[in-house]
Amino acid sequence: MSIDVGSIVEGKVTGITNFGAFVELSNGKTGLVHISEVADAYVKDIKDFLNENDVVKVKVINVSEGKIGLSIKQANPNAPSRDRRGPRRRAHSPVDFEERLSRFLKDSDERQQALKKSQDSKRGGRGAR
Repeated sequence: MSIDVGSIVEGKVTGITNFGAFVELSNGKTGLVHISEVADAYVKDIKDFLNENDVVKVKVINVSEGKIGLSIKQANPNAPSRDRRGPRRRAHSPVDFEERLSRFLKDSDERQQALKKSQDSKRGGRGAR
């Protein structure tokens, strides 16, 4: 069985590194699922999503010089991510965004003023004595 770019196949996770997971395909060849291709969510530790000997469905995204690039997230585009941090937060409305932005700007301005006052007093500037 030849491996064609775009095909979806099953494979077994044979190794996990900090940059991805090696998956052995049905024809005996091994490909790499880069950490960025594991899930739609940010993956800090790949072991939160995969374990050795897991059977996974992968999509072949490239084949070059004997190396096979694989993707789990492209093989299951509609599947919910297995993010173990909890349920996904819902999107915020634009009104909520505007409110949060104005609150951030106000807090930032207050911090800048406090920092400037602190710096001036240390330099002997306007705030000294």
